[in-house]
Amino acid sequence: MLVPAAFSLRDPQFIQACYIVAAVCFILGLRGLSHPSTARRGNMIAAVGMAIAVIATLLDRDVVGVPLILLGIAIGTAIGVPAARSVRMTAMPQMVALFNGVGGGAAALIAWTEFRDSIDAGGGFALDTEIAVLFSTVVGAVSFWGSIVAFAKLQELISGQPIMIRGQQVVNGVILAAVLGGCVYLAAAGDEQSVFVAILALASVLGVAMVLPIGGADMPVVISMLNAFTGLAAAAAGFALDNTALIVAGTLVGASGTILTRLMSQAMNRSLGNVLFAGFGSAPEGGGAAAVASGDGSFRSTTADDVAIQLAYARRVVVVPGYGMAVAQAQHAVRDLAAELEKRGVDVNYAIHPVAGRMPGHMNVLLAEADVPYDSLKEMDEINPEFPQTDVSLVIGANDVTNPAAKNSPDSPIYGMPILEVDKSSSVIVLKRSMNPGFAGIDNELYSDAKTAMLFGDAKDSIQKVLGEVQAL
Repeated sequence: MLVPAAFSLRDPQFIQACYIVAAVCFILGLRGLSHPSTARRGNMIAAVGMAIAVIATLLDRDVVGVPLILLGIAIGTAIGVPAARSVRMTAMPQMVALFNGVGGGAAALIAWTEFRDSIDAGGGFALDTEIAVLFSTVVGAVSFWGSIVAFAKLQELISGQPIMIRGQQVVNGVILAAVLGGCVYLAAAGDEQSVFVAILALASVLGVAMVLPIGGADMPVVISMLNAFTGLAAAAAGFALDNTALIVAGTLVGASGTILTRLMSQAMNRSLGNVLFAGFGSAPEGGGAAAVASGDGSFRSTTADDVAIQLAYARRVVVVPGYGMAVAQAQHAVRDLAAELEKRGVDVNYAIHPVAGRMPGHMNVLLAEADVPYDSLKEMDEINPEFPQTDVSLVIGANDVTNPAAKNSPDSPIYGMPILEVDKSSSVIVLKRSMNPGFAGIDNELYSDAKTAMLFGDAKDSIQKVLGEVQAL
């Protein structure tokens, strides 16, 4: 009679089975994130998958130092959970950039550890493993330091304008060539740890030098690109560690980040190379306010009671949110105003540009947090044909994504970029703090249009005043 072998939680086949379950959870979780109504469930499924992967890894016989690993998990949880729960919605792009960078840095450190352990053991890498280690090191370091610079720009610790030195791209090219040369040397015959450390240091410098020349207008593309880098670095680390879950998770993040980067570039009608190397977004000399307020660029201001009358007696209103709404934390006030207008029979929708804000989906996240119905959120291609039938477009802190220069001015740096065509509405009301230009550093032709009226002030305060006037009618 055959007696089955005793089952063990540390059996390699059981651990691989757990990794497969975790991978399925990652895929289902990512699928859930494709729609706001299923995003919360998708997040939970992916979190369960990660928990399974972590537990299975801790059960692996080859994993040592489990108490130290658990201590790291406890410290990370103690820092990460309060940070994520307390972060303001306006700071969400910074948090995403920072957390993404931590992932890239972790992948680079894992690769460094693998290389050092191999040298200390007196052995060597198989070529495919060493290539994975070097790839994870370089891409992880670039992702970490690039994300740190993106965080600093978004947090306004450094200027959001492109920061360039003379010959910037040549310097970056030399650094990249040195990094690749070092990698080829190590892969061919070298095992010097000093060369590896030099590669890590140069890759870190490259990450900083690559993101510094990129302006704030391109942060959505940069964040998604660095997210893809982190995923690829993690997948390479998974190959080095022979960890199935890490390979799958990293590949999913890398692939989705790459697709998102491409979509963001298309939304601005610019190539990724133009985003990385053009230094786009430098402020024009003389300042935007002066340029708009002079000569043919005169504008018309309005008051909260006039805006209330226009909105209350309109048939169709389209709200166009931008980063100014996020800064003012005005999403709840906007929802309340929309609800009051809808009580009066006004059809209210929201026009969402793919790169509005400072990270992909920024406006969707803000409005979802304010419980705005998802069916009211209209993507650019869906809402643009409706603007000619719109009575009032209410633009809240959106600049470059509504600028008609993208269609009308071939000399404009944003010419050709798809925009929300609010200028086709019967009337336009723009809520802004001042006449300063947006992230692209250029003036908005919409503001001098005869049908446009400017309501200056904090967006939240302005919306609340308009709401009070509507309720008083």
